[in-house]
Amino acid sequence: MTASARKRYNFRDYLNPRVLTMLALGFSSGLPFLLVGNTFAFWLRDEGTALKAIGFISWVGLAYSLQFAWAPLLDRVPALRFLGLRRGWLLLSQFIVAAGLVAMALMGISHGLGLLGAAALVVAFASATQDIALAAWRIEIASDSAELGLLTAANTLGYRIAIICADSLMLVGAQHLGWTASYCLAGAAMAVGMAATLAAPEPQRADAVAAQKNKSEPLWSARGIFDAVAGPFIAFFKAHGALAIVILLAITLYRLPDFMRGPMVNPFFHDLGMSKDAIGLSRASVGLGTTFLGTIVAGLVSLRLGLMRTLLLGAVLQSLGIIANALLIFTGTALVPFMLVMGFDDFSLGFAGISLVAYMSSLTSLGYVATQYALLSSAYALAGKFLKGFSGILVDGLAARFGLLDAYALFFIGCGAIAIPSILLLIFVAHRQAPLRLNPV
Repeated sequence: MTASARKRYNFRDYLNPRVLTMLALGFSSGLPFLLVGNTFAFWLRDEGTALKAIGFISWVGLAYSLQFAWAPLLDRVPALRFLGLRRGWLLLSQFIVAAGLVAMALMGISHGLGLLGAAALVVAFASATQDIALAAWRIEIASDSAELGLLTAANTLGYRIAIICADSLMLVGAQHLGWTASYCLAGAAMAVGMAATLAAPEPQRADAVAAQKNKSEPLWSARGIFDAVAGPFIAFFKAHGALAIVILLAITLYRLPDFMRGPMVNPFFHDLGMSKDAIGLSRASVGLGTTFLGTIVAGLVSLRLGLMRTLLLGAVLQSLGIIANALLIFTGTALVPFMLVMGFDDFSLGFAGISLVAYMSSLTSLGYVATQYALLSSAYALAGKFLKGFSGILVDGLAARFGLLDAYALFFIGCGAIAIPSILLLIFVAHRQAPLRLNPV
């Protein structure tokens, strides 16, 4: 579609009920992510947990990388039939996330790291299931590619708002109310997503396709099982040919720098001497604003440069944003430099995030949306979720030779450099794949 033929959106379109629903659902999707990730790491470090243990327990996040294993069920089997295929899975997973967060709060570190980690694992699996169902709902409910662009922007914005809340208000709450109360409040906040799910329309196309498949090829028949498991992969590779392998590899490496540094960010701020209030207020103000700005700028840039070039720019910005954290060892607890680095980092992540989500959404096929998007999400997260478990060992090893703060700095520089392979692969894909552009958002 040419630029002149694209529909132009104004502010009123952002108040469309579907867009507002997507914003709330995006918030519900993003809220649990750091509560079993970076914020969870801060809690553990605050309780005196060793960096090595923090790194290993971050493996609960592997649940996000194994989505493809149970995603076929979400394409064929309703969880709560009266709500439909997508909304049923959304509401069920949101309820489990809320219950799991409350369980984590009540257990605390005093009941043992193993039990707390098990509760976090339940939250991670339920959250990953929510993400599968939500991605499918977003893609299937869109009336055209232009509306998909709007919904993707709203999803990303809601997700990033939740990330900021989980990484700011949670810390402020922990400072003044304690970790138990903060996690209980986070569990209660999942009601935002539940209300949005109940208000959301069910994608009729998804239900129709699922019903037709279940009629012609029942899930538990040999053909049904084959179609549920192998069909999404066959359709994906048929659509993209041999380039599909390169696409998957590029997606796998795209967010690896951010995943690798993730478990060490809040421990670094802790060991740097930053207070929970300073971190939390910075996240809630500068972090939220720059994340929103990065999301908007990515949409505008993609209209000028195309999606692939925007992906490339996002990879470069993400790398520089991560490396910038190394500068904080020279500025210590000074608030202004801390906010500047945080702002640039969050801008870069917002920019890269929406570009990747929009690109992955464009690669899916109706009838296999949940499974294919789960495959792509697993591809971009699997290596990072596994390798980040060794992040604590790397920092400890560097600290033994260079000192703790210098070790953190070297670690962030190394994480930023990991972006180079993904940049090279994206350049290759850009030369082989037809140009893609996001519609105006």
